[in-house]
Amino acid sequence: MYYVNQEQIAVRLDAIPALTDALRELANGWNGSLMQGLAQERALHLAIEIVTDVGSYLIDGFLMRDASSYEDIIEITGAEGAYPADMTKTLTELVKLRRPLVQEYYSWPRSELHPYTARLAELLPTFASAVDMYLKKELQ
Repeated sequence: MYYVNQEQIAVRLDAIPALTDALRELANGWNGSLMQGLAQERALHLAIEIVTDVGSYLIDGFLMRDASSYEDIIEITGAEGAYPADMTKTLTELVKLRRPLVQEYYSWPRSELHPYTARLAELLPTFASAVDMYLKKELQ
């Protein structure tokens, strides 16, 4: 029997609707201001943290092979069917943004709308639904 911390997964997935609202608002009203740039950075960062945190809980709970990187978390959970295979590439590209956002923040192009800002507003709810279905299937 597996112990999957469903409560912590749910807490993270429950943050997605507010995040997607913010991403949509940014994408639809982009003017390149400093405030919007900083908000975009934080929204992208939160998206990365949600995806990797949920992936880590799935890996730990279902005793999947250990991940050696953020990209590995995506590869492992994708290979296990936690979300549709066509999401793997986008989620991998998303987590690759972590380093520039967290460590190279001084050179992030804040005035530019990142293409994932609008894209994630559609992808994250699908990710959440897929993870929920995966949990139901695997824990029945």
